[in-house]
Amino acid sequence: MIGVGKEGEFFDEMFGYGERPRKPYRAYNRWIKGEDVARLQKKSVEAERVFRRTGITFNVYGEEEATERLIPFDLVPRVLAATEWARLERGIKQRVRAINAFLHDIYHRQEILRAGRIPVDMVARNEAFLPQMIGVEPPGGVYTHIVGIDLVRTAANQFYVLEDNARTPSGVSYMLENRETMLQMFPDLFSQIPVQVVSNYPQNLRRSLAASAPKACKGKPVVAVLTPGIHNSAYYEHSFLSDQMGAELVEGHDLRVVDGRIAMRTTEGYKPIDVLYRRVDDDYLDPLNFKPESMLGVPGVFDVYRAGGITLANAPGTGIADDKAIYSYMPEIVEFYTGESPILKNVRTWRCGEPDALRYVLEHLSELVVKEVHGSGGYGMLIGPAASKRELAEFAKKLEARPANYIAQPTLSLSTVPILTREGLAPRHVDLRPFVLVAPDNIAVTPGGLTRVALKKGSLVVNSSQGGGTKDTWVLEE
Repeated sequence: MIGVGKEGEFFDEMFGYGERPRKPYRAYNRWIKGEDVARLQKKSVEAERVFRRTGITFNVYGEEEATERLIPFDLVPRVLAATEWARLERGIKQRVRAINAFLHDIYHRQEILRAGRIPVDMVARNEAFLPQMIGVEPPGGVYTHIVGIDLVRTAANQFYVLEDNARTPSGVSYMLENRETMLQMFPDLFSQIPVQVVSNYPQNLRRSLAASAPKACKGKPVVAVLTPGIHNSAYYEHSFLSDQMGAELVEGHDLRVVDGRIAMRTTEGYKPIDVLYRRVDDDYLDPLNFKPESMLGVPGVFDVYRAGGITLANAPGTGIADDKAIYSYMPEIVEFYTGESPILKNVRTWRCGEPDALRYVLEHLSELVVKEVHGSGGYGMLIGPAASKRELAEFAKKLEARPANYIAQPTLSLSTVPILTREGLAPRHVDLRPFVLVAPDNIAVTPGGLTRVALKKGSLVVNSSQGGGTKDTWVLEE
């Protein structure tokens, strides 16, 4: 029999603030109470072997050369009720509609800037803003074909958006492999508990991308995935998704401009591509238009894109929508473009480039979480309550030197979900990244997403690069 311990006064998604399971977890709780800890621990080891055998790893970049790691997988699922998910889904769709409208606006009429809802400098001097995209109309009007919205929970009915990932959101392969592993190991569990499927994501991704094909496309759209290569931290995912979609996996040297189209090298010569799901950053996408020294991109691909000869997913210049300073304006952005109040709230955010905000952040540094505006993966971040006096002093110098490079947020009481430990179940903090597919006439949210979990007791850092793990995310059928 397995029991769970409590960790402070954080909201636990399985047990709330007490010891009785919440409704979404009742069926799972009945099942796990009858399980033996030793059996589950053997299953956990078996799962690790499966992941290692499959090659599900990621690269960690440090001062030395990159090292390859396995992302720890926890067998206890995160369970969401259908009603909880329905509200999240509405809020996510609202937010993604607003993001696409914002991107179209700032690269065309810039009405939100004219209205004074966002300072002009916030866009014009933003390194993620791409002037070359001004006036460019992406096929179908879609900028962000794939979006990842990072959510955190602080109470039963309190969800907040922590970040928007509009460039090249990663992690969907882990969502899919987590579910596949759980299905293999506990088929009886899924026969008892009706869980919404996620396995159709690759097919839905392909359909969504094909629906965004350019007018130059004749016949069935040809889709390909552009990867920087095997040394990229997310290469496994690039390979996995191309295989699951039935799309070609290509690198920059496999492509060239032929008769005004982007074509890939095949055994039968060069074949035109209609949609390129690119996992290469803007700067490296086209050496003729961006960084000349790039060996990862395709010379001339941006010219073909501007002429309507290919769809790039996501569109160049979308990075400004997941800039953390722009994030602080998302409530205004949602209201401006939808005419509605945001269903999902932002976390309160101080923009350190503003003198009053900087003063407050420096005075309360030990209480706040400070992030780089363009940072990701948990790098370049300070968690004030967990930092030493020396770390706080050093970070204060960084803030004073480049204040506009940082935003600050309060330390949230993130919800917990139990993980399997040697002693049984123990609560750990989690976040959630649902994945959204955007086509010209549809926005679809995969029911679940990637739950990342902080495996260290008390830790609020869930990023895999910082020692976090992942869980399967269940959205119940009803």
